[in-house]
Amino acid sequence: MARPKKNGTYLNVCIETSIYERLEEMCDEAGQTKTVAVERALKKYFDEYDAKQKIMKELTARKY
Repeated sequence: MARPKKNGTYLNVCIETSIYERLEEMCDEAGQTKTVAVERALKKYFDEYDAKQKIMKELTARKY
């Protein structure tokens, strides 16, 4: 039975070969798809970015 279609958007990128090889190796070891790994990495990056932005806004607001 096939997996259900994902509600998503395709993203075509060109990354350094060394990064791709690390991604592929990690996915093989973890037993996950590259899509899942990239989605998780991006989500973590965005969450950390948002948290840093929130801190910067709070610090800026305190100065005034």
